[in-house]
Amino acid sequence: MNRQKKLNEIFQKRLKRAKAKLHTGNKPAYVSKAERERLALAQTQNNETPEATESKA
Repeated sequence: MNRQKKLNEIFQKRLKRAKAKLHTGNKPAYVSKAERERLALAQTQNNETPEATESKA
């Protein structure tokens, strides 16, 4: 009985580890520094253009 219990525990540990590896959806996708800078630049350009059209009107 002890041998069977021990084998079952080992199997459960391995199964738990395998499931943990598969479940990595909590982490946000990596965005490189250059990509972040480009997105920030595009965001600032989008914010500036509506202000420029409002001041002209």
